[in-house]
Amino acid sequence: MQFQQLQYFVAVAETRHFTRAAELVHIAQPSLSQQIKALERELGADLFLRARGNITLTDAGEALLPLARRILADADTARHEVQELVQLRRGRVRLGATPSLCTGLLPDVLRAFHDRYPGVRLLIEEGGSHDLVRELARGALDLALVVLPLPTPAPALTTVELLREDLVVVSSPEAPAPGSSGEGGRVVRVVDLEGERLVMFRHGYDLRELTVAACRSAGFEPEFAVEGGEMDAVLGFVRAGLGIAVVPRMVATRAGQGLRVTPLARPGLRRTIALAHRSDVAPPRAARELQRMLLER
Repeated sequence: MQFQQLQYFVAVAETRHFTRAAELVHIAQPSLSQQIKALERELGADLFLRARGNITLTDAGEALLPLARRILADADTARHEVQELVQLRRGRVRLGATPSLCTGLLPDVLRAFHDRYPGVRLLIEEGGSHDLVRELARGALDLALVVLPLPTPAPALTTVELLREDLVVVSSPEAPAPGSSGEGGRVVRVVDLEGERLVMFRHGYDLRELTVAACRSAGFEPEFAVEGGEMDAVLGFVRAGLGIAVVPRMVATRAGQGLRVTPLARPGLRRTIALAHRSDVAPPRAARELQRMLLER
């Protein structure tokens, strides 16, 4: 049973005329008649009583008509659903990002995406790069913003570098300023962090690993005042004067009042952010559009 045969059957049933039905579905009348006969042969029953000038439904035709109409209606609904997805009137994007990027980079981009495609649902998962890579590999995310280099061994992912971001030191304005003054203003060297009480992120957090590695490369083990928080908690602890923290410049800029921001002396600390997706599966249309907006921001 072919989809077009059902279309032709319903057209004849509604017009009770083979020629008018053929005009309605834009097919030659002999071809329509042949398709109706082929459908009757497949079903093993006549669908129409063909008296001169009078076309009526048989009992078999009466039974098939509501089913055929439902099938055609479902197909039309499916066509509209797919068209809405293709035209980005509906759909979803599952995006993973580190908490610092959720705070610093994503709000403006997601607002622009939502304004353009209000029918597309945005599902955001916060996590460290290790966790996000694992979620990408198992198909739970369409895209993820991760910190390079990726953890090894890593699954087959395609990555595109998005930005390189400087890290800065944030402290409470009421606490003594860290670092030292120079010609370009006050700066903090990594060695200046020795003896400072740091507010430190939880284990598995990219910023924790980067900061601890830089301190060890400078020859000392960092001292923690508080550890284990996410980005908002770390900034709150710093505002409260519990210690200082190393955070991305973008986050420090958006954090607003209540923080002193001091740059790190050259060469400083930087991190590279990339947009990643599985190499073996193309992201859905809506995810590709968000990817484009992130790369063009």
